[in-house]
Amino acid sequence: MAPRTLNPRFSTRALSRRQLLHGFAAVAASSVLTGCGAALVRSISSSNGAPPAPPAPPQPTTPPATPPAPPPPTPPLQPPVPVTQPLPIGAITSASLTISSTAAGSFDPGFLGLAYEKQSLLTPIFTDSNLPGLFQRLGPGVLRIGGASVDQSVWTADGPGHTPGQVAPPDVDALASFLGATGWSCIYGINLGGSATGATTPALAAAEVAYVAQKLGSMLLGVELGNECETYGSSFYPNNWSVEIFEALWQQYRSAIVAVTPGAHLCGPAAGSNLDTWTLPFGEYVTSDEINLLTQHHTRGPASNASVDDLVSPDAALSTELLMLHYGAQSIDVPFRIDALSSYDDGGAPGVSNSYASALWVIDTIFQTALAGAAGVNLQCGGQQAATAITDNNGIVLGPQPVFYGALLAAMAGTGSLLSTQLSAGMLNVTAYALQTADGMSVLLVNKDETENLDLSIVLPQAMSSATLQQMTQLSAGASMPSLAALSSITIQGATVATNGAFEPGTSYSLTLNGTQLSCYVPALSAVLVQLT
Repeated sequence: MAPRTLNPRFSTRALSRRQLLHGFAAVAASSVLTGCGAALVRSISSSNGAPPAPPAPPQPTTPPATPPAPPPPTPPLQPPVPVTQPLPIGAITSASLTISSTAAGSFDPGFLGLAYEKQSLLTPIFTDSNLPGLFQRLGPGVLRIGGASVDQSVWTADGPGHTPGQVAPPDVDALASFLGATGWSCIYGINLGGSATGATTPALAAAEVAYVAQKLGSMLLGVELGNECETYGSSFYPNNWSVEIFEALWQQYRSAIVAVTPGAHLCGPAAGSNLDTWTLPFGEYVTSDEINLLTQHHTRGPASNASVDDLVSPDAALSTELLMLHYGAQSIDVPFRIDALSSYDDGGAPGVSNSYASALWVIDTIFQTALAGAAGVNLQCGGQQAATAITDNNGIVLGPQPVFYGALLAAMAGTGSLLSTQLSAGMLNVTAYALQTADGMSVLLVNKDETENLDLSIVLPQAMSSATLQQMTQLSAGASMPSLAALSSITIQGATVATNGAFEPGTSYSLTLNGTQLSCYVPALSAVLVQLT
């Protein structure tokens, strides 16, 4: 079947201008009638022959009214004074960036996504009034409903909803309403591990998919069977498990699903590891005739190895995985997606996965994945784990974590074609990404060096007319410099994101543009977004 395209996304770039007031109309003075004609006096004869009464004396004339003075003219509104990017504090190193017109990849609508456990359907999270605003802040994306709880959730067609161990129509109804309100689409996980005990069956899976497809309609991007099934040999099927057994079981479930819902799109295998021995062989087995998306999960490694310095260092393992996924998906003619992305295993490492370092890490990871040809990424969400992008307490939203800010800055860049870049910054830990958008061009620069600021000269592939800059940084009260280990006080152009997604950044810095050349500062431990028209 043909690959399915993702829902369109909005561009987050919007600058408003106040219109100038027009002049006013003069007020005309009205004339006042100044007198009456002479009264006609009738002669009256008295019985004694007295002469007629004399005519009445003329009445005084009313003077004309004085026209009101016109109000003073309203002065025209002046355009706002451009705000210049301030000089960074500390050492400054010169660097250069050359952007080519050659396309190197794409950052398409729907690339950004979030991933929630299936058990989240049993909480009030998707009816919380704050969550839609946070999703919409990232633009229309893809929500994955999956995780380990997929294989612990059994479809119960007559269930009341919000019941542990069950998924019922009211749970799916709430999800459908949420997706409709946010403009997001969904990858929906189905219990496969429960087949080992008979807790679920192909018929139950088919019934659940039928109901989900009916309620979600075009918002259903794909159906995944199971979660990280390569691990079933140590849980559901001890000592009797292989990729071949998985493929046969997967085929039974798929056949039952498409028999009831012929238009259902399946994706998979949602593996957490074993890329070369599980994901790629599975892709060769099913091909594009039976799936529309190849899915894989990624973390940097175990939480026990986590540190903020490690988090902002290059991820060599991801580069290798992306290369393998790119060629594997290309060979079967389907797109691929990292539909569960976390900094570290087991919900992340406290103090690292929820630190400012994660905001810088996620920008690099998003664009590294896009340059490798992926269709998108889904950041882990849910509960109060360190790695979650949005925290909640039993389904009550608490607010965004640092990693959300990095994803937001990436979303603010817009969508379009990624361009080749050549960055010269010595040995500093700096990265750069350029995006040709419908409105012009966006350039994202990430400086992970703790002391060195950059004075960056940029050469563009074509002349542009204007350039502005917005900056993400961190500064705790009383501190003079940002800290990778900080857990709060992150801003984008001086603004924070509220619990309901409200976000009002300050005025962008204006940059001096000379045709195809401009310069800007990239302060230490910051990310800047340059937008050109």
